Amino acid sequence: MDISVGVTIAAVFLSVALVTGSLAYAGLERSSAVRRRVRDLARKDTSPAGASGGLERTLRDDPVVKRITSFIPKSPKEMTKLERRMAAAGLHGSSYLAGYLVAEIALPVLSFATVVLTLGWSGLIFAVLAAVVGYLLPGLLLERQARLRQKQIQNGLPDALDLLIVSIEAGLAIDQAIMRAGEELGYPALADELKMINVECRAGKPRIEAFKNFATRTKVDDVRGLVAMLVQTDRFGTSIADALRTYAEVSRTKRRQRAEEKAAKIAVKLVFPLVFCLFPAFFVVTMGPAVIKFVNAFSSGVIGGGF
Repeated sequence: MDISVGVTIAAVFLSVALVTGSLAYAGLERSSAVRRRVRDLARKDTSPAGASGGLERTLRDDPVVKRITSFIPKSPKEMTKLERRMAAAGLHGSSYLAGYLVAEIALPVLSFATVVLTLGWSGLIFAVLAAVVGYLLPGLLLERQARLRQKQIQNGLPDALDLLIVSIEAGLAIDQAIMRAGEELGYPALADELKMINVECRAGKPRIEAFKNFATRTKVDDVRGLVAMLVQTDRFGTSIADALRTYAEVSRTKRRQRAEEKAAKIAVKLVFPLVFCLFPAFFVVTMGPAVIKFVNAFSSGVIGGGF
């Protein structure tokens, strides 16, 4: 038993040391003056880390990411999939990727060690389950963040289209209209994506390719439909303002329908709280005194009859 406790303590110490060393190394790397200058220049003159094409070169070549992946090797396909998931969640930059990889290593070890220290080796099954949950937890949180961001982009798309229409009809070009909409829009996730489109266009990418990258990053059906419409508009030379106005009406109708659908589901979702929380208290308050009187009446009658 002493050996098992020693092994557990050593595992906890190694995991904590690994997490602390990785975070300290990442902080020192990010705090250097040269790297700050390089990041500033890259932020001004090149596409961000979330843009397709520059994503793999920026994140995978980071020394912190390379050092972490040396402990748990990942194939290029897995790294590409992970980077796309993080881009969909709005987490751009090598620090987020390094933190995710460290969490995948540290959380299972810490969960396993915590359960073993609490329950002993008799709770080995629970320790294994805790380690599995700790390994899956970063992915679940990442997926939740991506869904919330996609919902924000989906809800803010009609307002962004309205800003684009007003800007284009005021005489601005499509690139200037996108930049203006990204500055004025009240949805941060969609505003960041619009700014990223503008940066990609300034970096030399064709506008259609930048819009396709926008649809690939966000994975929102409404955005994919918008990109397909813009591709057709650019190919056939039709009016962009008219096409955006039509799609804005469709997108606004979809947003209203989603709100109505959620409102219709509220009655069904309230059934369980009412049944399990409100109705028991209601029955106790309304029928409790009557039940007490009946019990007292029958008990006194039985006692009286017995005497």
